[in-house]
Amino acid sequence: MVQSSSNITKANLTTREQKVLWATVNHYIATAEPVGSKVLVEEYKFDISAATIRNVMGVLDKFGLLYQPHTSAGRIPSHSGYRVYVDDLISPPDDLSSHMHQQLSQSMHLTENCSLEMLLRSVAHILATLSGCIALITAPHVHSSKIRHIQLIEIDASKVTIVAVSDSYHTASVLVDLPASPDTSSLSEELQILNKFLNAHLRDRQWHDLANLNWLDLDAQFRKYATVLEQPLRELTRACNPPEMGQIFISGLTELLRQPEFSQLSQVKAIVQLLEENQADLFPLIFEQPDSTNDRRRVKVKIGSEISLEPIQNCTLISCTYSNFNNNESTVAGSVSVLGPTRLAYERAIASVQAVADHLSEAINQR
Repeated sequence: MVQSSSNITKANLTTREQKVLWATVNHYIATAEPVGSKVLVEEYKFDISAATIRNVMGVLDKFGLLYQPHTSAGRIPSHSGYRVYVDDLISPPDDLSSHMHQQLSQSMHLTENCSLEMLLRSVAHILATLSGCIALITAPHVHSSKIRHIQLIEIDASKVTIVAVSDSYHTASVLVDLPASPDTSSLSEELQILNKFLNAHLRDRQWHDLANLNWLDLDAQFRKYATVLEQPLRELTRACNPPEMGQIFISGLTELLRQPEFSQLSQVKAIVQLLEENQADLFPLIFEQPDSTNDRRRVKVKIGSEISLEPIQNCTLISCTYSNFNNNESTVAGSVSVLGPTRLAYERAIASVQAVADHLSEAINQR
């Protein structure tokens, strides 16, 4: 499930070394304090002595998986240690994943009738709460947005609303004043015929084609609507202002500030500047095109120095794409990510990202 880039794997370690590494990383994540051998004996019920565990930790230190911040201190995981921990020693338990999906279902029920932008903002907030990290959600691609549905809705005898929905689930509407007519009894029936005409000619075409409709294909008796609807349809093309591809919805900065790793103002300032002023630099990291269809749903974890941006090289970035389904084809729509310290609850964060990506795929395809 998780993509690996480490040269050291579980296969390089004995069973005992794997257990000691897992326990060390797990305890450090929970306490943010260097871990000593006596603590592992007491907390994790090892059936070996503290001296033996100390020797094992020394071996892990030589492998570059642990290190001592001070000579007399216990050990903490290196970026390579976290990599082996994430790739080989953990897997989000089924009950955690089920809990995440249950929480999401309850929370996202409130976003069913909101706009795409409000949906993405809400989901980012939910993800930040679930993971305890900064959440980053990229908006779906709209540079090639296509028309999914057109609907003419009768307001009264003199007004209708045109509603257009794109395949990226953005909606735009415009109110139209109808010319005065002595006969309004057939308006509903005529609007149904116009709806069929508009959808037959515009569905799956580019959004800008709203302004290029060939009204000559419409029966002569309905062409009176052409002069009424042409200008409003042009307005719809301008009204379509969904989140731009690459726009990132961010939530949960306060979650990061609570972590002891970010007690230095300079560290926080660099991250805030990146998130507020240099979002374009983030985009290649949090939205990676998958190598293949099979890779599309995989969670990607970048730890520390694996991240190319200097301001967040002391962080972990966990990402997963969400999908858009159209005509039985699945395409990558956007990305769900969390950014936190390297010392984070990886099982929870990975399960949160995967669950949010699944639910977001479902949500945008039901709109």
